[in-house]
Amino acid sequence: MSDFELYRLSDEHTALREAVRELAEDKIAPHAADVDERSRFPHEAYDALRAAEFHAPHIGEEHGGVGADALATCIVIEEVARVCAASSLIPAVNKLGTTPLMLAGSADVKNRYLPEVARGAAMFSYGLSEREAGSDTASMRTQARSDGDEWVLSGQKTWITNAGQSQYYTVMAVTDPDGPRGGNVSAFVVHADDPGFSISEPERKLGIKGSPTCELYFDECRIPGDRLVGDVGAGLKIALRTLDHTRVTIGAQAVGIAQGALDNALAYVKERKQFGQAIADFQGIQFMLADMAMKLEAARQMVHVAAAKSEREDSDLSFFGAAAKCYASDTAMEITTDAVQLLGGYGYTRDFPLERMMRDAKITQIYEGTNQVQRLVMARQLLK
Repeated sequence: MSDFELYRLSDEHTALREAVRELAEDKIAPHAADVDERSRFPHEAYDALRAAEFHAPHIGEEHGGVGADALATCIVIEEVARVCAASSLIPAVNKLGTTPLMLAGSADVKNRYLPEVARGAAMFSYGLSEREAGSDTASMRTQARSDGDEWVLSGQKTWITNAGQSQYYTVMAVTDPDGPRGGNVSAFVVHADDPGFSISEPERKLGIKGSPTCELYFDECRIPGDRLVGDVGAGLKIALRTLDHTRVTIGAQAVGIAQGALDNALAYVKERKQFGQAIADFQGIQFMLADMAMKLEAARQMVHVAAAKSEREDSDLSFFGAAAKCYASDTAMEITTDAVQLLGGYGYTRDFPLERMMRDAKITQIYEGTNQVQRLVMARQLLK
């Protein structure tokens, strides 16, 4: 492969983008406004993604999946987010929930759960954050105590994406309250029907309204001992390694939202006329569009590089994953805001999708670590 080919998507990745874009525009986009308006889960998108095997493309062929690489998974998420950010959380959260298993789970755990997700029979969510342990994950209070061959979980988790729709949850809990901070957390798989497990009503949110966000409650929730993911005490390390990989997918989601906003803004300014000409002919508008497109392409390239590093598990993935997520989400917020501005009063109405995209973009600066935390992650890597 020549050096020049390194900066071009492969034919397979290009074909994948075209296939996902066609599906998204045909099967997902028509329902996006209604999903947002009614704050309902996008079942149409889930069915379409499962039928095309785009719902969890990251799962390997050995577990019944299509074995998409990290870049291909980002392309899927980007193209779905371009028309509906809430729907893009189906493949994104399936990856988030199952990555701990893929990184650290035993062969038995992988064989038990990954094939079910791969064939679209179940979704997986991820339980790390708590009310008092958001950015400071090591201060979590949810506990799991050993009781014979079982574990008993007590506590709660907050901001759990797709809770209530997922059948399985990867949950981090303290297994040694007196142990060293950060080295006393373990990871478990919890089933939606486990006794003592329940979820709250969905949060009322600014954006991504089609993706339910709930609290998880564990009231002496008893689970079998073979639900442990990785070693006892390795949970926080597994959680942070997971985020190194999945922050890249949030970057891809942000790029998709931004691309959707730019596409809609371009279509509008070419049709809208003022002072006898299309407003796209005005230099001020052209400068805005140029800046939007320039920053979008820079964000996309950062995501692609981070995805390649994720696939290889490079030692500097922490920096690049955080950088891609941080830059892409800041860019998405800026581009969606400018897109609303370009449409003027129409951008502020629900007659156009720009206000939804602007609301959806905001969460990409917050979840999987706020962008302030991403800057801390990057700085720590630089100072090592």
